[in-house]
This record gives sequence, C-alpha cells and structure tokens, in this order.
Amino acid sequence: MLKNFSGKGEQTVLESISYTSDYEFSNGCRAPPWRQIHGEICYVLVKPHDVETLCITCSAEGVFLNGGKTDNEGEINYERKGEIYKDLVTFLKEKSAKFSENMSKQEKRFSDKKEKKEPTNEPPEKEEAAPVQKAITGSGKRTLEKNQINFGKSQMTKRLEPSLRWKATVRFKEYRSLLRDPQEEKHRRRPERSGPPVKPGRAQLVRKSTEKIEEIVSESSSESEEDEEPLDRQEANADLPSEYWQIQKLVKYLKGGNQTATVIALCSMKDFNLAQETCQLAIRDVGGLEVLINLLDTDEVKCKIGSLKILKEISHNPQIRRNIVDLGGLPVMVNTLDSPHKSLKCLAAETIANVAKFRRARQAVRRYGGITKLVALLHCGKSSAELAQSSLYDARDVEVARCGALALWSCSKSYTNKEAIRKAGGIPLLARLLKTSHENMLIPVVGTLQECASEENYRAAIKAERIIENLVKNLNSENEQLQEHCAMAIYQCAEDKETRDLVRLHGGLKRLASLLDNTDNKERLAAVTGAIWKCSISKENVTKFREYKAIETLVGLLTDQPEEVLVNVVGALGECCQDYENRVLVRKCGGIPPLVNLLVGVNQALLVNVTKAVGACAVEPESMMIIDRLDGVRLLWSLLKNPHPEVKASAAWALCPCIQNTKDAGEMVRSFVGGLELVVNLLKSDNKEVLASVCAAITNIAKDQENLAVITDRGVVPLLSKLANTNNDKLRRHLAEAISHCCMWGRNRVAFGEYKAVAPLVHYLKSDDPNVHRATAQALYQLSEDADNCVTIHENGAVKRRKMENLFENCHLCQRKVETHLRCVARSARDGSGSAAGVMPHGLHRWKCSVCTVTRRGSKDASSQ
Repeated sequence: MLKNFSGKGEQTVLESISYTSDYEFSNGCRAPPWRQIHGEICYVLVKPHDVETLCITCSAEGVFLNGGKTDNEGEINYERKGEIYKDLVTFLKEKSAKFSENMSKQEKRFSDKKEKKEPTNEPPEKEEAAPVQKAITGSGKRTLEKNQINFGKSQMTKRLEPSLRWKATVRFKEYRSLLRDPQEEKHRRRPERSGPPVKPGRAQLVRKSTEKIEEIVSESSSESEEDEEPLDRQEANADLPSEYWQIQKLVKYLKGGNQTATVIALCSMKDFNLAQETCQLAIRDVGGLEVLINLLDTDEVKCKIGSLKILKEISHNPQIRRNIVDLGGLPVMVNTLDSPHKSLKCLAAETIANVAKFRRARQAVRRYGGITKLVALLHCGKSSAELAQSSLYDARDVEVARCGALALWSCSKSYTNKEAIRKAGGIPLLARLLKTSHENMLIPVVGTLQECASEENYRAAIKAERIIENLVKNLNSENEQLQEHCAMAIYQCAEDKETRDLVRLHGGLKRLASLLDNTDNKERLAAVTGAIWKCSISKENVTKFREYKAIETLVGLLTDQPEEVLVNVVGALGECCQDYENRVLVRKCGGIPPLVNLLVGVNQALLVNVTKAVGACAVEPESMMIIDRLDGVRLLWSLLKNPHPEVKASAAWALCPCIQNTKDAGEMVRSFVGGLELVVNLLKSDNKEVLASVCAAITNIAKDQENLAVITDRGVVPLLSKLANTNNDKLRRHLAEAISHCCMWGRNRVAFGEYKAVAPLVHYLKSDDPNVHRATAQALYQLSEDADNCVTIHENGAVKRRKMENLFENCHLCQRKVETHLRCVARSARDGSGSAAGVMPHGLHRWKCSVCTVTRRGSKDASSQ
C-alpha cells in the first residue's frame, strides 16, 4: 500500500520503496536463510522526500535501521544502527517529517472515502463475513494503519508475503484463541499452493519460518490483516498431516476438561507417534507444554504420569527442551524426584536426562537441588548378588537407580555439576552399581564415570573405589555401547601410571587389542584406540601390545578412518615407536608412508600426534631414508608456520632426529627456502614449549658451519640471549645447548657476553635437573674462551667448590676436570690475562666424559683415568 502512495510529487508519502532482493523463498521470506534464523524477514530500501535513502530490516522483533548496502557487490551490513520500532509507519514518521505530514493527509482522504462507502449495500459475501469478523475481533471498526501495510489479498491467496509491520512480543496462545473455529474450517478446504511442495531437506527452514510466523502477529486487528493471518498460517502448514490438528484438539480437552477427560486426553495423545517432529511441535504450538507442566503441580498421580510420559518423548527435540526450560518446567520435575511413587521418580529423572543437554538446563538442575536428589536415587540400586534374587519391587528400585544415573550422565558434562556429584557421594554409589549385570544400568553408570574421569579428583576416587577392575571386566560384554563407554572411561583414567598398570594387571590390554579387529563401529573404535594410546605411555604396556600383535593392526588403521580414530591410532604409534623394535616393526609393515601423508592434514590434534610419530621413526636411519624420500622433512618444516603452538613445538621436536640422522643434513636444511629464517623467528614466541623445541632444533642446525653462519646473520645470538632469564628447566637445558653450539662461529662468544647472556647461565647451576647442569657446563666452557666472559663467570660465583661438587655428582672425572677448568677461569679473571684456555696447564687436550657426553679439556692421562 505504501508503494501505491509513493512516487514523484509533493503529495506522495515517499519517493520510492522497494525490497533489496527480488528473490522470495517458499516460506515468503526474502532474507537469506542464515539471517532468517535470527528472525529477520526482509530488507526494504525507502527513499523519503527529505532524507537520504534508508535501508530497513523487518524482523520478528520489529523494524530497525541497518548498516545499508556496502561497496562489496551490494552486500547488506546487517548490524542494527538504531532503535527498534513496532512497525514501518512509526519508523518512517520518526525519521521523516515530510512523510509524517503527507501521511496525515492521506489518512484524512482515505477516511472520507470510507464514510461515503458505508451507506451503500455490500455484496452478500461481505455481509456474511461481517458478523464473523465481529465475532473474532470484538469490533467492527477498521483502522487505516493496517490498510496502509496490506499488500493485497490477491497476492496472499497465492503465497506468503512478509508484512512490513511486526509485533515485538506476542503470545501465540492468544492469537490461536482468535482462530479456533475458522482454523478448523479452513483446514478442511485448504487452498492449493502455487509453489512446489516443501522438500524434506528444507524441513528445518520451513519449521523455523512457521515458528516465526506464529510469533509475528500484527499489533492491532483490522479485517484485512485478520484475513491475512489465517492465510499465512494455512500456507505455512499446508503440508502438515492430520495428526497435527488432532493433537491440537486433544490439547483443548486438556485445557478445559475435568480429571477424567484430562486422563483420557493424555492417553489418546500418548498413542500418537510422539517421536515425529510434527506431533511434537503441534503440542507446543497450541500451548500444550504449559498445560503439561502445570499438570505436574497437581495432586493427581495419573495426570502426572501421563504428562511426564509425553514430556519424556517430546523432550528429545532440541526446541522443545529449550521451551520446557523457558516455561519453568525443570523446578517442577526436580521436586517430583521427592515423590514416594517410583514411577514418577523414573519418569521425572528420564525427562531431566533429555532436557539437560545444554548448559542453561544443567545449571537449572543444579540450582534447584536436582544433583543431590538424583544421587539419592542411586541408593535404590542393589548389588549384583542381590539383583539375582530380586522381586518385582526390587526391579523397580533398579529402574529408579538407572534413571537417576541417566540424568546424572547428562548433568555431568558440566564441571560444576561433576563437583556437586562428587560432594553428594555419587562415586561410591556408582562404583556399587558398576558391579551389577544389567547392561541397561551399566551404560549410564559407565557413561557418568567416563564424563567425570576427566577431572583429577575423580580419577583418584576411581582408583580408591577399585573401579578400574570392573571397567576392564565390562569390556568383555557383548554390548558394543557398553564396550565403547568402558574404553572411553579407561582412556580418561589412564593419564595416571597406576591406572595404566591396573589395566594391564586385570587383563585389559589383551581385550583392547582384540577389539581393534572390529572396525565397523567407528565410535567404539575411536574409544578403543584412545584407551590403547593412553595405556601405551607405559613401556610395559607397549611390550604387551607388541605381544598381542596390536601394532600391526594399528598400522592397518592409518588409512580410510575418520579423524577421531586417526588421532588415537597415530598417538598410540607415536608412543610405541619410542622402542627400537617397534620402529622396525612399523617400517616393515609399511607404516611410514601413511604417516607422512597425514602431515598435510589440518586437524590440530592429529598433526601433533603424527609429528611425534614421524619424529620417533626418524631415529632409525632406514626409516629416515623413507621419510626423506617422501619429502617428509619439508612437510615437517612447513608445519613450523602452523598457527597452533602445539603443532609448531611438535614439528620442531620431530625435526631434531631428522637432522641428526640424515646424510648431508646441512645441505638438506639449506635447501628449504626461508627455512632457517623461519626457525630463528620462532625464538620470538611466547610459548615455552615452542621455544624449547626451537632451541633443540637450532642445536642440531648449528652443527653445520654454513648453517650456523646463516642463522648468525639472521640474529640468533640476541634472540637466544633474550631468553636466558628463564626459570623453565626444559627451556634452560636446550637454550644452554644452543648457546654452546652457536659459540663455534666468529665472535659469537663475545656477542653473548655483550647481550648479557653469561650471568643468567651461571644461575642455571642451581637447578635440580642434572641435564641442565651438563648443558650449562658445556655452554660455560665455550663462553669462557673469551676473557670478559671469564670475569663475568667468576663474578657470579661459578667457581665455588660447593657448586662444582653438585655439578656432576655421578661423574667424578668430569667434575674434577670442569673444576680444574673453572679454577683457571678464576685465575684468568684475577690476573686479567687472556682467556682461560691460555692459562691452563700445558698439555691439556680435549676429552669426552662417558657419562654426560660433554666434551671438555683435560690432561693427557684423562682417558686412562
């Protein structure tokens, strides 16, 4: 209608008004699907007489100004730029004074025409429609505002047309009450759709649009819009089955019937296929959820049971779950857990298990005391011996405990809820239920333990309750779901060495290895390979896996498997390949090529594990030849550019054995364009693991003089010096080794002293790690070739005998020679003469300690000693 009053001239309300897009979806919306989920319907370009062109968003919340069209191929900036108005006319009156003035004139003119037409006789159809309209609206008056946004009935009979006025918040229950009888009548004689039927793949889009249409109802109720709204509803639900309308009739009986009628309606509703989404939404659309939740507050047990049975079925729908929480259904269900009727307890717990699939619901369960009550339900369970002679009454107790465990399983995905379960005494009760032989009971119990085992407190409690033995026992079950959850629980618990030993002692490794043969169930395979990976951290377990032929099977799983499985398989091989025998076995089974092929992936966890596995295999020269031939070193080097620090660090660690075991490694490293510069720049990282791994790589790179010259030119000395003030022993060790090797070129020794790297190194001798001591002694020896560094070393107390006695406590020869060398350092510092090497006793030559493998200077009889 606004378009009819738009154009050139002073009397028109607007210069122009149009949609931004000519394409209209089958649900009538013009907004793209990814904006429809935000409740947006269409976008309108409006050019008033006195202001610039406005780009307006019409949504479920109302009408607001957006960012307008961008320069990027006419895309719209969807961000809201102002307040939300209830309709388009109100918005334009606020933005344009000319529009407001001309609109008033048009209203007066239209009102005069209406008064002239009132005495005339209406056609018979309209005379019959008048009382119907009056009955629906309660008023025979028409408002001009509604007619101004009506785009024509002729268009609405063909398809759904998005209105330019939307109410922000409307209770659909009130809207449905206006359309009771007309809706049923029009359902019997629905108009045919002009467009094609909705395909199953578009069911989600149609469903969301239907929800949006139900909520987007105009503010007032003119005749034209009341005619329009039922048509909207008909069009949106044109393909709905008859069950949809039958369920809505039953809900009316629930609202207005007596106790007997309510029970009958509940039973009739239960006979429908409530797993079908149409039936679920039918209950919600007509306000059935509120009625079902209200029935839980009654004193009639039969009504409560019927209501919970329906809620339990329909709460599998994610939308219904959120609606139940929004309507305050969880507090009522939590209170139902205190009921003396066991059937009510079971149904309430199962419904809570379905609803508590998202964070807000889990928080609500905890906030209303649901965790403690659910843990109390576990007391109903009996031990395995008692269940063997259980009566019908005991079987109901078992069902109560099962439903309680099922609800706890859903709630345990929250860390706070895990702590609440532990404080409520849930672990001993779960441990007792784990001894039962009922698989239906075991699955939620093990599932809850699996979720909770991610926390260290739980792992300690699980060991104390001797749960590992029962987890291993249930691995022998024929139920694949139970096997999966047991394997996943072992995966979570096997972070601890004692747990890994318990799995081996109870025979769990053999069962895990046998489960690798069945690869059809990918979820179970991922859980089993994950358990094998964590158990492989212990060398004793690796030996057992080799005995059970598990390594060959793992190599066969390196291809044609989902990433969830590959991450665990490669992680397990990375642990197994720490042993020489397993490295040879992986190579002979053809495992090197698929491992190298996985280096081109993008999964972060997979890249971390595969780089570790490739690095472990590279220790063996023959495997390294295969890796080099497959261009594996270049792929590892390229991973140093990965944005994830863990991947960078793992790739750098893997490069170390590759450089060590490659013939002509120096030439290979130089062949990577920009490779050395990339390594040096990684010393600017803030991640300690990345820094330690890069220092280790530099240690190996610097063994080649040409490469050492290149990285020196790239500024490796100041970057290494900047890292010297660290307390991380792992970084200290590899940093000291890198400094000692970088001293071999030019005046790098002097440069380290100038960049203040010598004094911090002396303090490394206070560390408790002997590896740090050895690397530091090596670095101090190289630095002491410069006289100024000798003075710095002496001033920082490196020559104290107490430190020298602790430096190499397991190597008396090395300790004595280093102490002799540092005494010379002290003498050089006192005398101010030359380097320490220049004042050493005549005849010293280089010797190697058999314990620490650090090259030092010693007397000629060092080797004989």
